[in-house]
Amino acid sequence: MTGSKEKSGRLQINSVVRGVNILTAIARSDQGLSVREIAEAIGVERQTAYHLVHTLEDTGFIARDDQRNYRLGLRVGALAEAFGRQFSAPDYMLPLVRGFAHETGETCYVVGWWRGEIVIIEVAAGANAIRAAEMPHGQYEHAHARAAGKVLLAYAATARMAEYLLNHQPLAKLTENTITDFKSLQAEFARIRAEGIGYDNEEFAPGISCMAMPLEAGTAPYALALSAPSERFHAFRETYQQKLAALVQHN
Repeated sequence: MTGSKEKSGRLQINSVVRGVNILTAIARSDQGLSVREIAEAIGVERQTAYHLVHTLEDTGFIARDDQRNYRLGLRVGALAEAFGRQFSAPDYMLPLVRGFAHETGETCYVVGWWRGEIVIIEVAAGANAIRAAEMPHGQYEHAHARAAGKVLLAYAATARMAEYLLNHQPLAKLTENTITDFKSLQAEFARIRAEGIGYDNEEFAPGISCMAMPLEAGTAPYALALSAPSERFHAFRETYQQKLAALVQHN
């Protein structure tokens, strides 16, 4: 069939894939993209990019600005709103994560399993002037290098954990501290189960440290986490850990 391809045994329509790739490329840009930049970003001829862009523009998913760059359109807002409604944690988690952020001044978040992936479900920004970078709702890459990701993997069924790590090979070595070999990760998971807490000691990003604990003693598919600049994290680590433990045990 013209304009389609097989992937994982299922038929994919190339034009749909390219349209999604255009939206993703524009979303990652700060000032929008020209047609030439869009063509380069998704690897197609400029004429093909024009056809795709015009279709997305006519349907309201992208719009052209005064500089003739394309940005996300108003209809993407409806998708984002629906995503927020449909992709959310149980009601008790929002006050939980907001309360933790308020008490510590740090960025706090709930991470959970969703269709075989580990994703951010709720985020509450800290009030400190210098804090960890903002994290997008939904996206959560490199779980092997992050406190909450390691907690969820540690408490997951062995088959689920192994499948996740296999599907994300090769595990990226993001910093000098990132654990990437399976045996060392297994030892880390065993420690997490024994102590009930996971850490990210600048394994995901230099200068940022994190801690996380499982909710409902690991029986729920969620973990509550805190991220902070490493200097402040280590200065207040005991306090943060006590507050986190109290919240997790109470809920």
